Amino acid sequence: MNLTETIMDNEVNIRLGFFFGVFALMAIWEVLAPRRALTVSKAIRWTNNLGLVFLNSFILRLLFPAAAVGVAAFAQKEGWGLLNFYDVPFILAVIVSVIAMDFIIYLQHVMVHAVPTLWRLHRVHHADLDYDVTTGARFHTIEIILSMLIKFATIVVLGPPVVAVVIFEVVLNATAMFNHSNVRLPPGLDRWLRLLVVTPDMHRVHHSIEDDETNSNFGFSLPWWDRIFGTYREQPRAGHEGMTIGIYKYRTTKEVSWLPGMLWLPFRGKISHYTINRRQWNDEDE
Repeated sequence: MNLTETIMDNEVNIRLGFFFGVFALMAIWEVLAPRRALTVSKAIRWTNNLGLVFLNSFILRLLFPAAAVGVAAFAQKEGWGLLNFYDVPFILAVIVSVIAMDFIIYLQHVMVHAVPTLWRLHRVHHADLDYDVTTGARFHTIEIILSMLIKFATIVVLGPPVVAVVIFEVVLNATAMFNHSNVRLPPGLDRWLRLLVVTPDMHRVHHSIEDDETNSNFGFSLPWWDRIFGTYREQPRAGHEGMTIGIYKYRTTKEVSWLPGMLWLPFRGKISHYTINRRQWNDEDE
């Protein structure tokens, strides 16, 4: 059995093992060294946020049984994608693939903020009234499906090795849980880590209630894209303990912390002109 077949046979176990391992680590860290005091019952938020995660996982398995790894294996077999067309050394192909796919995630994240209809889906992620490890996986089901289709298209065009796709999926999930965690890092360590990975303090700015802060720090794993494209903001103006998390218009537990409210949130209100370059909040928007 070759490496590709081994990974294909164990892909689910690999991803679940890392997911539960990193989740447990960050959950314990949040208890031992929390960054902020939570405003909503953790029992309510965790039950509903994780309920959305399990719902999304179930629907994705129904719609896309092969998942991203299956698409990568098929593309490799058919010779689809740039890295399958050219004779690229395996290690280089893996590195290029992981970095390229992370860049696509950055662009996708910018897009769901820039397009009003997509923002309506993405605001489910931002409407969480608190910020902890469960926020990192809290996305509306339709956005998760669209994200998977973008990932499939990226794989078909790029042609990454199967192992690169697994590494990317594991790293993306792990860093999303890490940088959404309610944990405290020493300022010096945070400053150095930001050169290599998106830290909790860096990404927390993105979840600010203030629009100019929300429209910054879009990176999920690698921090470089925000610095290169001018979307980097070092700190929130009110400080991490003083900043408000969420969206101005949606502040009740029922509409943003319970699963039915989260699923219905994209369909509430009129489509407004929320755009990535808006710098002041208006109560008619969102």
